[in-house]
Amino acid sequence: MNLQDILYKINISATSGSTNLEIEAIHFDSRQIKPNCLFFATKGTQTDGHAYIQKAIENGAVAVICEDLPKNIQEGVTYIQTPDSSEALGVAAANFYENPSQKLKLVGVTGTNGKTTNVTLLYNLFRGLGYSAGMLSTVENYINDKIVPATHTTPDAIQLNALLAEMVKAGCQYCFMEASSHAVVQRRIAGLEFAGAVFTNITHDHLDFHGTFDNYIKAKKKIFDDLPKTAFALSNFDDKRGAVMLQNTKAKRQSFALKQPADFKGKVLDNTLQGLLIDFDGEQVWCKLTGMFNAYNLLGVYGVAILLGEEKERILPVLSALSAARGRFEQVMDAKERVGIVDYAHTPDALENVLQTIQDLRKPHQQIITIVGAGGNRDATKRPVMAEIACKYSDKVILTSDNPRNEDPMQILADMQKGVSITQRKKVLVIENRKEAIEKACELAQNEDIILLAGKGHETYQEIQGVKHDFDDKKILSELMNKN
Repeated sequence: MNLQDILYKINISATSGSTNLEIEAIHFDSRQIKPNCLFFATKGTQTDGHAYIQKAIENGAVAVICEDLPKNIQEGVTYIQTPDSSEALGVAAANFYENPSQKLKLVGVTGTNGKTTNVTLLYNLFRGLGYSAGMLSTVENYINDKIVPATHTTPDAIQLNALLAEMVKAGCQYCFMEASSHAVVQRRIAGLEFAGAVFTNITHDHLDFHGTFDNYIKAKKKIFDDLPKTAFALSNFDDKRGAVMLQNTKAKRQSFALKQPADFKGKVLDNTLQGLLIDFDGEQVWCKLTGMFNAYNLLGVYGVAILLGEEKERILPVLSALSAARGRFEQVMDAKERVGIVDYAHTPDALENVLQTIQDLRKPHQQIITIVGAGGNRDATKRPVMAEIACKYSDKVILTSDNPRNEDPMQILADMQKGVSITQRKKVLVIENRKEAIEKACELAQNEDIILLAGKGHETYQEIQGVKHDFDDKKILSELMNKN
């Protein structure tokens, strides 16, 4: 593709050299550069791509897009200065792949909790309605029935547009994607054209990245601020910041709620471990998902489908047959009728939602045994809060490792123990080894008791000192429940 076409809509401050060049590929990693490539010098949290401009040129880059022009301008290389290289990368990637987001209906889902469940339900709903569809999620990406492994909640701009282009080629009419706050700030979704966006909820999380809760809110809100007039903006109005998300959007403003007046109104009529009976705008439907948090997920998905032009009579039968995303309130049972629940809950709000649901649904004789940890190299302020919540709703609590990453797991557990009050200490065990913690929970669980294994959900690894070790919560819990 000609460089001039790639530069369309990019904010350019200055240029040096010819822009009439044929570009074979675009990259922001100098190690991937080959002859006739365009290199983007982006400023990341760990490294600054400007330090690798010379390396990229040595590897064959014929053009460089950067925020700061190098002191030594090399002859025969085109330099393009822009105020924001990450923004430029997003726009350029969309141009390079011929703007695939304009050739299908792209819906983004943002919020602290529920993103994966929402996009999974939307993807499965529209596949069930007979459409070709794609999905971009934390768990895995789909192009119709083809699975593409996921590495981030939201891929980088180049991967993202490449995947969307592949979806277009495969005939996909829709794509449902998670839009993380990191992706917004890092401009990974710049250049995309959304048909709509959904706000699920917001609670304290990722403060290690955003610095303040206000910055985190602004990151989520920017998705809606940037929507075009042709799109819809659907927000959960039972969340106290639901209305805030829509304040500056040019898109069609829509809301959903279980408690507040809203465009899409729902009511939970029955809530059991086997599923939910929900009234969707006057129509009663039994759904396989459990808990109030899933009632919100289902209602939001219903709203999106209506806004995309589907009829209630077609939506609800398919919606009632859908199952939860992998690692989201997944249940296993054994011969003693004990219930094991594996959930990705890794924020205080998510953990409280899951435990409140279990509390509401358990029988008086059933104990709740919760196994929970907290991730390393992440927001440390939530660690004691999560331990406090686990103690509040559980009969027994085992604090253990999650993904300690490069931190000392015992220090993480010490941080969590600060949230355990003196009166609650007698119900708490600290077992650093996650498998041993699960085994202990299975030993403690009596007939019909409930074991909640929280934090890792769909993940099939445990990251310790930069190394990912095989570890599948659901598989290990099921094996140990049947052993003990």
